[in-house]
Amino acid sequence: MTTAFTFPGQGSQAVGMGKTLADAFPAAQAVFDEVDAALGEKLTAIIWEGPAEKLQLTENAQPALMAVSLATIRVLEAEAGVSVGRDAAFVAGHSLGEYSALAAAGSLTVSDTARLLRIRGQAMQKAVPVGIGAMAALLGLDYDTAVAVAAEAAQGQVCQAANDNGGGQVVVSGHKDAVERAVEIAKGKGAKRAMLLPVSAPFHCSLMQPAAEAMAEALAGVTIKAPAAPLVANVLASPITDPDDIRRRLVEQVTGTVRWRESVAFMASQGVTQFLEIGAGKVLSGLVKRIADGAIGISVGGPNDIAAAKDALAAGRSA
Repeated sequence: MTTAFTFPGQGSQAVGMGKTLADAFPAAQAVFDEVDAALGEKLTAIIWEGPAEKLQLTENAQPALMAVSLATIRVLEAEAGVSVGRDAAFVAGHSLGEYSALAAAGSLTVSDTARLLRIRGQAMQKAVPVGIGAMAALLGLDYDTAVAVAAEAAQGQVCQAANDNGGGQVVVSGHKDAVERAVEIAKGKGAKRAMLLPVSAPFHCSLMQPAAEAMAEALAGVTIKAPAAPLVANVLASPITDPDDIRRRLVEQVTGTVRWRESVAFMASQGVTQFLEIGAGKVLSGLVKRIADGAIGISVGGPNDIAAAKDALAAGRSA
């Protein structure tokens, strides 16, 4: 069994995530301490104590989810002998999870990643005034149909496919009026469900261009190394390892479509049969089963998951 490591994105956060891991393993606590130090504040207090409204703020949720993912990786390294370079054929992350994937693969330091995600969260929130943009999930439509729905709904405004998540789940993003039109058009095209999402900004569309410019500036000042395993980039759905290419794709990702369905399908086409979701939640593990026939999704985020992950990786090495 060939393995890929995947890293969750915004929406997987929950108050208390990573706490049992930090309590049980010093390697996990060390990551949370490093993130707090990098940000100059106790983000861990928000992660573990809430309130949920504060954790859900984009500027907090993004570095918080990365912290949990990296804490999990460090425990896997310390307790299960995991090596990303040896055990992962690829790494990939959903939106902000791409930064977690790069940190896990040694391309970015944890401290730099925390600071970049704080900047990214703030820049994405500031790019569009609250109430101007929106996002909606269109369920039961294939990607091409969803793209056509977005184009029909735009009517001179922005409406784009933001996330192609797989399993007939496409998210559109743009001006609120256009996204609301997309919801109605999608229902007429046979969508099983179409609904606005409770998000604070229209991510992954051209309205995010000011945030892309902020990330270009921030990334220019950070050292990026070649990752220990190839990164399957959101905007390409294909692997990259060159640091300059990684930097460029991280900027493009702010306004570009998260091509998750194609990314998982690509990895499966290269022989990946098990996908370890590293960090909070089980969203990506659920999507794997809908995208790649016969593939296994394993979520690893708590102390009880470590032994199972160790066994799965051992099976992969001996296969």
